[in-house]
Amino acid sequence: MLQFFITYKNLILQLSLSLTLTLLLTFLKIPIFFLRGLHTYIHPDNVQSGVRAAIRRPDASDSASGLPSKSNSELRKRSKSKDKPEFDENNAQIFRLKLDEAHLQTRLYFNEYCNAFTFSFVALSSLLLQLLYLNSESNNSGLLVNGIFVPVLLAFAGVSKLLMLLGKVSYEKSASRRSEKQLSVLCGVVGLVLGYMVCFTFSPSVLDFNFDSIDGSGRIFVAVLMGCFSGFLFMPAVKSARCFWLGTDQIRSDLVMLSCDWFGRVVLYANYMMIVFTVLLWINPLAGMLVNKNINGKVGNAEMLIGNVGFLPSDFAKFRLCCLLLSSFLQIVALRPNIQMYLNEALLSWYQRLHASRVPDLDFSRAKVFLHNHYLCLVVVQFLAPPIVLLLLLGLSQIDGISSENYKYICSLAPCSAFVKEVALFMAWWIMFVWAIYSSATILLYRRCILYMS
Repeated sequence: MLQFFITYKNLILQLSLSLTLTLLLTFLKIPIFFLRGLHTYIHPDNVQSGVRAAIRRPDASDSASGLPSKSNSELRKRSKSKDKPEFDENNAQIFRLKLDEAHLQTRLYFNEYCNAFTFSFVALSSLLLQLLYLNSESNNSGLLVNGIFVPVLLAFAGVSKLLMLLGKVSYEKSASRRSEKQLSVLCGVVGLVLGYMVCFTFSPSVLDFNFDSIDGSGRIFVAVLMGCFSGFLFMPAVKSARCFWLGTDQIRSDLVMLSCDWFGRVVLYANYMMIVFTVLLWINPLAGMLVNKNINGKVGNAEMLIGNVGFLPSDFAKFRLCCLLLSSFLQIVALRPNIQMYLNEALLSWYQRLHASRVPDLDFSRAKVFLHNHYLCLVVVQFLAPPIVLLLLLGLSQIDGISSENYKYICSLAPCSAFVKEVALFMAWWIMFVWAIYSSATILLYRRCILYMS
């Protein structure tokens, strides 16, 4: 028995960690605690007051019966007061509430959010244990002995689960406009075409990735995956850009309740700038400008500086991975400010229509408040899934010990080491690239006043 535990210690450690974290996250309700304290808004129920009797002009029968008739001036005053609509103060109110467990459990996609949060945290913890403690012990001793089977299985399952969940929530009925769904499909098709061009033509001349070790079927699979991410990430990235625009008070409303505090604004700005900077690190010629490829050579003219100054190739590779890791971490940190700004969009709609006229029509804002509350967990899934998938792919690209002897079925489809390492890293970068393009384009449209908050 002791020999069994010594032989399979890595596998037992991975299974114990996964089971323990699953139980702790479930019983301590960490997914609910993650969203606790955010403010949501509701309209009060319609207050039906007593119906006033209409003041009518006396007809001919009343005059004939000898009833006293009113003067023309008094009738005109009453008709004006009758035609003037009244402001319903009760229906114009809005209440601010703190989210708690009772509120969250009634939201659509609440169970999917909790399951995705728990599974993602367990998979990331398993990958972290493998990379920090068990990666040096990885060898070709067997599929179960080295324990690497658990984090790889959890990572692949997590990426597949989150990708399907993103596709499901992206085309949820009434969660978004029909035009947004059509644009999402169009972006998916464009991403598929661009994926074919990148895999077969542009790489590595434009992008610092090398697909030479991957055959044609593997490249087609990568292109299809690029198209899926391009379509599924459109609506989350656009919503994130709207949250950035509102959270940093670009509309200049000067309302404290609408925008973020100073810490939230710093997080939103740092998140956006870090995403754009990280994306550029894999695009040539910028990637070549930051790497010193001629370490022992002498630098002569100024035009010879490119390729002769900068990071060492090994240090630059580590620097890019650190930037990718930091970008995904900042996206998770910015999740709560983004969710709060998503809820504040309903407050902005109510405020705009309340001051649009003397007698505002609040039906649209009432519907917007309801929809933003109803689809809260759906938006949380859209904001949480991209950085988690990025972290899972980044972890897969750094795991050692994945060989064709251990994963014969997977490696029969494509060269295993190249498929898991190079492709996983490329897809992690592609998620960041697509997010940067969509969010930057949306912010530009808001800046040019082509789009506006409502």
